[in-house]
Amino acid sequence: MSRIDFDGAPVMTRSGYEKLTAELVELRSDGRAEISRQLEEARSFGDLSENAEYAAAKDEQSKLESRISWLEFQLSKAKVIDTSDVDTSRVTLGTTVTIEDITHKKVFTYTVVGSEEADPKMNHISSSSPVGKALFGKTIGEEVQVKVPRGIRNLKIVSIAVM
Repeated sequence: MSRIDFDGAPVMTRSGYEKLTAELVELRSDGRAEISRQLEEARSFGDLSENAEYAAAKDEQSKLESRISWLEFQLSKAKVIDTSDVDTSRVTLGTTVTIEDITHKKVFTYTVVGSEEADPKMNHISSSSPVGKALFGKTIGEEVQVKVPRGIRNLKIVSIAVM
């Protein structure tokens, strides 16, 4: 399976798709309601041409609507992978890979996800990140060299599982 996509569409796991869908629902309801409240409050301050609160609320509204549009587009084009069908003989989208940093003798576990799902704090790395690209398609026992902001890392794949 390609890590990028089949026809230009974003590829994501089911959990990533559901997370973005939940964000979209939240922005459409609570997000829009909050912006509406802010706009109404700013209007009550009078002259809109010199009303900083109104300008700020309009700016937030624009950002919110842009995010909503972007999410709608991404979700409408998304190719959702079924992790139950993922081949764990190679690192692919939706696999959890344990790697050893050979130089520093440290072990890390990452789940390889689409770029929209990446969350380094949760150890979810994008398949298009330097480490994700280096690991993609590799098998257990293979070693890769990857350039990261702190230099070159030599990594060995210890295990591959489904997330």
